[in-house]
Amino acid sequence: MILVQYGAEEKKLKKGAFLFHEKERAASYFQVKSGKMKMFNLNADGKVFTQGMFEAGDSFGEPPLFTDSNYPACTVAEENTCLYKLPKQKFFKLLKENPEIHFEITRMLATRLLYKSMQLKEISSFKPEHRILSLLDYLKKEEGIPEDQKFEVSLTRQHIADLTGLRVETVIRSVKTLEKEGSLDIRGHKIYR
Repeated sequence: MILVQYGAEEKKLKKGAFLFHEKERAASYFQVKSGKMKMFNLNADGKVFTQGMFEAGDSFGEPPLFTDSNYPACTVAEENTCLYKLPKQKFFKLLKENPEIHFEITRMLATRLLYKSMQLKEISSFKPEHRILSLLDYLKKEEGIPEDQKFEVSLTRQHIADLTGLRVETVIRSVKTLEKEGSLDIRGHKIYR
């Protein structure tokens, strides 16, 4: 692994352990080796808004490295997780010496920026059913699944709520409405779009 060649170390987290908190200074690049991480914010009422879920191969928390700023959110292990941790200066050296990797990081950040832009539009303008379908369609596209093929959603209703800024009760009600309209299927407890 190129990360290890540049000095990355493995960091293991138990389920529920925090990696960093909002407003901590960004100092390292992180990539999931195994497990799952959640990046989120809490509002004053204690409601969670999920910024992203990251699994094996995914990196997270890069923007504040480039802007020399603090993390805008917290991260917690959703399950036992192993990460690669690469100090900021070594990460920058890796990017300078490997332009193809630099390009891939830039492409990934641009994709996330487009998603965030879509997410803001959805939250501020549309009904819950539309927000949920937009999220599911985005996930389906990211997985490379053709539009005419059914996609099994791996997210729980709570995760959908956290990712759309809705209450879980609203997600449950809206999913039932969408099923009645024929916009998605529910088989067992799984959602298919």
